[in-house]
Amino acid sequence: MTQPVTRSYDFICFGDEVPGILAIVTAAREYRRRTNTFPRSLLMLKANSQDGIGGHLVRGRLAYLDRSSVPLNIRQQYQLDEFGDPPAIYKEFLTRVGVVKVSLNPDRTNTILRQMLSEAGVDILSKVDIDSLIMDGYRIAGIKLKRGEVYLGKQFIDCTVNAEFAQHAGVKKLPGYTNLGLPNSELSVTLVFETEGLSTSMLRSLEDTYLRRLTNPNDAEAQRWLNVAAGNDPVYKQEIVRDLYFDDGRLKRMDIGVDYVDIYAKALSIAYHSFRGTKMDLETSGTLLDNANVAILPGTNRLSWNALLFFVTATEAEALARNGAKPTATMLEEMKFVDRWIRSLGATNVRTAAELYIRHAGNITGVATPLPGAQMMAGGVYTAEGLGSFGYAFDARGGIAGIDDRAVEVGAPAPKFKKPLFNIGIRHALLKDIPNLAVLGPASGFDGTSSTAGRIVEYNVGVGQAIGIAACLALLTNRELNQFTNSEIRSVLAATGRLPKVYGVYDAQETANVALFEKLMGVPIYTV
Repeated sequence: MTQPVTRSYDFICFGDEVPGILAIVTAAREYRRRTNTFPRSLLMLKANSQDGIGGHLVRGRLAYLDRSSVPLNIRQQYQLDEFGDPPAIYKEFLTRVGVVKVSLNPDRTNTILRQMLSEAGVDILSKVDIDSLIMDGYRIAGIKLKRGEVYLGKQFIDCTVNAEFAQHAGVKKLPGYTNLGLPNSELSVTLVFETEGLSTSMLRSLEDTYLRRLTNPNDAEAQRWLNVAAGNDPVYKQEIVRDLYFDDGRLKRMDIGVDYVDIYAKALSIAYHSFRGTKMDLETSGTLLDNANVAILPGTNRLSWNALLFFVTATEAEALARNGAKPTATMLEEMKFVDRWIRSLGATNVRTAAELYIRHAGNITGVATPLPGAQMMAGGVYTAEGLGSFGYAFDARGGIAGIDDRAVEVGAPAPKFKKPLFNIGIRHALLKDIPNLAVLGPASGFDGTSSTAGRIVEYNVGVGQAIGIAACLALLTNRELNQFTNSEIRSVLAATGRLPKVYGVYDAQETANVALFEKLMGVPIYTV
């Protein structure tokens, strides 16, 4: 009988979402900077690496990047670019991939991430199925796979959407939005698709036609389309028509940029749902063709659509995450209708992503310092310890089922808040009771509303860059990962020329609103 293979590593990252990859690359580079040798590093993933490395940006083909939102006055005050001052490793990644503004080519991304891993001496192991974790007291010592191999490690990063690795270690995860009193409510998932043959000018012309017809009460056919999309609800129909206009009375025409199309109106959505014969409501119909974020890809008339949303419960989101984010038979059946409809508009080819974009699948508990939405609105961590800054709306795309009714029930303000602009820290990603594990991504220690902004890749790369440095220091100084403070990591970023400008904003009134909302909805109040 052969002995199972045992290999030893310094850093192990489980999950290949981009923040985790860039975190382990940062850890390896920092180690080499300090010792002149590369550490032993391993990236593990459940998927087949032949299908691409890079999680939902690559296998999920989410080509339209959500970038940091920084108000003009702050940009002028701090002399910032349009998207602020991103983390150094993210700037490098975007430059190497060739992102002009927001459009990322998934195939090129796979190539560049592999290059960055190879340059840092990181091994890749795919099709991983964990049997159990080997513990040394509270610390994780290694991973035993179902096929027999054992991988020993010293510092671990979980970069899965559902904290799957941490769950193996016994970390408790709250499903859905438990802390808002909605344990089975979850954000929608998206099946990204790409089209060929539809140009941006064709798309604009189509939308203009629909906008003109849908806002003409004498167009009988367009009125029928509206009735179907509204589920024959006259009040909802009026809402739909009103929403085709901006507040200043202009029609919501799409914005075509250098590498993207922003679609503000639901005109195309109405057209699809009338074709499909379903109400334009995610919870009612189970699916929604939303107004799309469209990335313009290299080639002739290639577009990537982040538009097709599916309603899922917290239980379903967890099951999908554990099943490699594979779309269900029902989702693929819906995609057939989308395929047929979009070809009728002029597309010559439609390609569906192999994996879903799962936005969120619960949050872990027991982190060093939980991060609620009110703290984001208050500007995040203190400026003096900030590791960068990030701005984004509390964006629950597709909505959180039951949140409005629950807010009314408990007497909380309506969950409609301004965009926070907040400073980045790491303490919400570190575990109190497992000293050598970081959970990086949407499943980190976000409380209340915060995960809806904290789930975004660019922000988590900022956290991940800092986690990588902390993991290296933990290894070299024989300290625990969870002992590191934001200030210690900030000093390393500053000393190496990687510290971005820090410009989080404290909005007193809006912070009080979010804090009251979260308190009444049931979010625990923490003292640090």
